[in-house]
Amino acid sequence: MAWSIAQVARMSKVSSRTLRHYDAIGLLEPAWIGANGYRYYEREQVLRLQRILLLRDLGLGLDTVAEVLDGRHREVDVLRNHARWLAAEQDRLAALARTVSRTIEELEGGDEVKMEELFDGFDADRQARYEAELVERYGEGAQEHIDEGKRRLKSWTKADADAYLAEWQAIVQAYADVFRAGVAADAPRTLEVTDRHHTWLSKSWTPNRESYTGLGALYADAPEFRAQLDEHAEGLAGYVRDAIAAYAAARL
Repeated sequence: MAWSIAQVARMSKVSSRTLRHYDAIGLLEPAWIGANGYRYYEREQVLRLQRILLLRDLGLGLDTVAEVLDGRHREVDVLRNHARWLAAEQDRLAALARTVSRTIEELEGGDEVKMEELFDGFDADRQARYEAELVERYGEGAQEHIDEGKRRLKSWTKADADAYLAEWQAIVQAYADVFRAGVAADAPRTLEVTDRHHTWLSKSWTPNRESYTGLGALYADAPEFRAQLDEHAEGLAGYVRDAIAAYAAARL
């Protein structure tokens, strides 16, 4: 028995766009494609989709899911490593929760809180890892941009930081809107969104063509960035990477 892509989408509650994306990256190919161009799935593919969704629910990225399903890694080893990461993340989130509580005390005028305590739980190691990856990929010139950003951020107020974060969230939503609408990554409408992103980014540091392209690649490659973007729409991180690359080639 075979099911069309629309039928599989309905019974799995996964969009047809996501199924086509899984096919494009080689994660879940259909059993066959009909003369009408429609994808059809048989029992083997449906069972593979079930495992994909299970592993995704556990928080694994698509690359890791593919490695598990293709036998490149033992599933139990991957899950054990992920369990350790989840435990560490739980500790970090608990520290952040305590930090928020102390911040509330500070804002409400309660007992004085040491200023350094307001930053407990923020992942300095993760930030350092991102910076090191950019420098490794794009040379010492990337370090100059990082240092420039740190100098600018020192003068920001909390209101500045809140506005900056709100604009980032609005930009991600704008990317998700054009992505869901099927607009090409290098189309004028998408370039407008990317121009907004570049303008936003330039408030903290001014990227050139190489460093801006590298940042786009980091969005797609770094698990934390990829998960944040793909939460809005499966495959959005890769789309943003391609949009940034197109913008950098055309305008920087």
